[in-house]
This record gives sequence, structure tokens and C-alpha cells, in this order.
Amino acid sequence: MSRKSFMEQACELVPEFKEISETFLRKYTVAGKSSSCIRNYLMQISKMVVHFGCSPLELSIDQMEEYLFTIRQNEKPSLSSFKHLVYGLRTLFGMYGREKLLLQLPSIANGNTLPVVLSRQEIIRLLKAPALLKHRVLFAVVYDCGLRISEAINLKISDVDFDRKQVHIRQSKFKKDRYVPISDIALRGISRYLDTSNPKEWLFNGKTRGEQISREGIRHALRSALSKAGIKKGVCVHTLRHSYATHLIEMGLNIVTLKEQMGHANIQTTMMYLHIAQSAPGAGFSPMQKLYGGAGTSK
Repeated sequence: MSRKSFMEQACELVPEFKEISETFLRKYTVAGKSSSCIRNYLMQISKMVVHFGCSPLELSIDQMEEYLFTIRQNEKPSLSSFKHLVYGLRTLFGMYGREKLLLQLPSIANGNTLPVVLSRQEIIRLLKAPALLKHRVLFAVVYDCGLRISEAINLKISDVDFDRKQVHIRQSKFKKDRYVPISDIALRGISRYLDTSNPKEWLFNGKTRGEQISREGIRHALRSALSKAGIKKGVCVHTLRHSYATHLIEMGLNIVTLKEQMGHANIQTTMMYLHIAQSAPGAGFSPMQKLYGGAGTSK
């Protein structure tokens, strides 16, 4: 029997939260917020509902501050999780006109901390580590195409173009499609995986046939692979995307082409990766093509 999500637990524990969450989802979907953003906000708010056993609209200022302090100090959530909670509460309280609670929420500083990046050798060790072929191919595709976790989850078999050596990323973070190059070695891995696992629609199936792989499923597989590969850095799935961008700059890809391959809305976001190496003009390509020195290319 599968474990219930925090959203399901919160709605069972506090029935009125079901209506609150549905209103939240409807309002901000219409407003153009991405589904992944809304889902992350609601997940963090649901955890708070489960913790207190009451609607977030019934929380006192002291309760809210105590909870925020406790999770920040004791549970050590990632900064992104903390941001999702604060932004989610800010959105919720604004929606219901709870100005007093709104004013008590902390501001989130925009720090200039540079992302963790894996070395090329660490990437090679990581891609060899998973026991399951599906996970080896999954991490290879995430790295080779610079995918966000939501993009990997939503990939369909039909999105992989074996002839043109491209992957079609549909309706991503900024509601835009893009095509990204993919290496021969990654395509060979996908082909082998398709032959052995026989997924029907989604490229990476979840535990239940016909469903997409879950975020937690990907994260669990990554934690296991990192341990096996002996990588001690603070790595998350998004680290593969940071490594993709950094390695491509080191390999000579120009910043404008990288922006397009990353699907960034603003080139200033892409400029962050110039701390590693100077860019140079060149056509688009995937990192694994150079990482393995052409060893995986087909003849």
C-alpha cells in the first residue's frame, strides 16, 4: 500500500483544506503559474497543516513563526523548500486577505551563492553507479540535455528524435517548447532501455505501469547513486543541470546558444556559469559527446 502524500494527509486531517487547496490551484493556474510551482507551494503548506492539524488560515503569528524557525533550524530543509513554503504562504494569505499574517513572513534574500557543480570524472562515476538501467539512462538524459526534474518526469517516448538527435522539451518552466541536442551514447542507452523495459508513453515510468516516475523516486535513486559513486558534495537533481551548463562552457559553447539549450528566459541567468570558463562561439552540442571523447558515437 503506497504512502499517502502530504496533500492527501492534510485534506483528510483538515477537510476544509481541500477547498482551500482547490481554490489556490484554480486561481494560480488561471494566473499562469507553472504547475510545478503550484505543486511545490501546496506540498510545503500541506506539511504545515499536518504539523498543526488545522487550516493555515487559523494559525496565529506565534505558531507560524515557531514553525518557520523550527524547520529552518532543526530540519535543515533546502533553501528552495523554505522559499516554497514562504512564497506559498504569502500567496495564500494574500488570496484570503490575511494582511497581519502576510506581514510576519520573512523576506527571502537573493544571495549570490554559486551552485554546486560536479567534475567531469564525478559525472562519469555517477552515471555508472545505478544498478538499474532505467536510472543510469535517466541521469544520463538529465545531464546530457540539461533538464529540470519536471522536464525529465514529463518526457514522452515520442519526444526523443533518434534521427535528428534531439529531445523535444514541451511547455517547460516558462511555457515554451525547446529542442536540445542529445549524444549518440545517450540515444543508445535509451534504445536499450526501451527494448528491455518497454514503457508505453512516458519515457521514465513510475512504480505503477503507465504512470510517470515521481520526484521522490528520482531523488531516492540519486541518493543511492551518489553514495555508491563516493560523491560527498551536496548534490541534488538540479546539480546535473548546473554541471551540464558549466561543462558546456568549458567545452567552448557560446553563452547565447547555452541560454537557448537551457531554456532560460533571461541571459543574465545563464551568465552565472561564466564563473568557470570563458565562452567561445560554436554550434550547439551535448556534453556527453565530448565527455566520452566520441567513444559512444555510432559508425
